Amino acid sequence: MIRQLRFDLPVRPALGRGDFIVTEANAMAVAMIDDWAHWPGGKLVLTGPRGAGKTHLAHVWRDLSGASLVAARDLAQADIPALASGHVCVEDAQQVAGEPEAEAALFHLHNLVLSQGGALLVTADAPPQSWGLALPDLASRMSGTTLTALLPPDDMLLTVVLAKLFADRQIVPAPNVLPYLVRRMPRSFDMAGQLVEAIDDAALGTPKGVNLPLARRILAELAPGSDAPQD
Repeated sequence: MIRQLRFDLPVRPALGRGDFIVTEANAMAVAMIDDWAHWPGGKLVLTGPRGAGKTHLAHVWRDLSGASLVAARDLAQADIPALASGHVCVEDAQQVAGEPEAEAALFHLHNLVLSQGGALLVTADAPPQSWGLALPDLASRMSGTTLTALLPPDDMLLTVVLAKLFADRQIVPAPNVLPYLVRRMPRSFDMAGQLVEAIDDAALGTPKGVNLPLARRILAELAPGSDAPQD
């Protein structure tokens, strides 16, 4: 059972089983990784926006299953038979689209892994139907793969991520900063990382530290029009 996890965020990235909270935004994806031995057909496509935790879940699955990890951009030069000798995770699979050698490599890897009783995890930023695959057989196999998605973070998850990012920088923001940011910022881990980095830079040498006026100014600079609370 997966109990702990960190997200692949830009500050002190950790890919083990530290600080983790499950909310509605990621519960289904985590459950699917946890139950990997029962994936339909032995394969799964994991999607989500940049910084949502796909790489992190891929590393957790590697630890659970003993799988190999390979970047999609490296498939054309990979030793596919050797790679297919065990479970495999292909990261950022949308990058093979329009690259004939890479598409062919993913197709052969898919077939070899599954024919030999292995499991295949594929991560991408969107469902396979939107990748623009040119190889019909690969498109068919990817589209027929069970899909699970990491959703944009809800309030609880975004609060925890922001708090951790500030803590990683040894910053204690004023109590009203996190609620303000969570209600108004674009809902993504990528934006959370950008905000904390920019706030940290702007706070250097300021006597008042990370307070609400500073947070409001940085949010307005990074996300114009964010004055209104998010629904």
